[in-house]
Amino acid sequence: MAMVRARPFDFPFSPATLALVVIDMQRDFLEPGGFGASLGNDVSLLAPAVPAARRLIAGFRAAGLPVIHTMECHRPDLSDCPEAKRSRGAPRLRIGDDGPMGRILIAGEPGTAIVPELAPIAGEMVIEKPGKGAFHATGLGDGLARLGIRQLVLAGVTTEVCVQTTMREANDRGFDCLLAEDATESYFPEFKAATLAMIRAQGAIVGWTARTDAVLEALHG
Repeated sequence: MAMVRARPFDFPFSPATLALVVIDMQRDFLEPGGFGASLGNDVSLLAPAVPAARRLIAGFRAAGLPVIHTMECHRPDLSDCPEAKRSRGAPRLRIGDDGPMGRILIAGEPGTAIVPELAPIAGEMVIEKPGKGAFHATGLGDGLARLGIRQLVLAGVTTEVCVQTTMREANDRGFDCLLAEDATESYFPEFKAATLAMIRAQGAIVGWTARTDAVLEALHG
């Protein structure tokens, strides 16, 4: 067993059962003109997660370990987007509307794409998910089972929504999860801080947290 220096205590892992999951690092959330901006958010607050996530991806690739990417998006006819989701709040542009990068959060549109710095390479699993959690209505669980994965390192956005939801889904399915603290961000820094505290509370009730440097040190010694 290898160990990552983590909180609330070191995270034990076997490289043979470990994968990286990068959540929703999409143009629609990270760039001006996308869905995140249409909700009134300052998208620049997510930018610090990109270089750390890039280092994690490179480290997992160099170690020959799986890298999995998720994208929140919907079918063009919105048949997998509940009206309760589409009508929530008062965004300037709703899911499916035409925006500067194509239709908002629609599969295949430019804004739905993962930012170029973190783009998947051939052979990496890419999960298109209609919900906040990456296991809901997707093949992620089956894909992880085929790879023999039981432990996950997570990165991505936003910390308190899609990342935390995916961690809780994974926790309920028996996965050990570690969130890379500097490879995740929120439009609300206080929400990120609260989520990290919740995740590792009560003896890692949802999972562990650690810096990217600690994860890479454990992978490559």
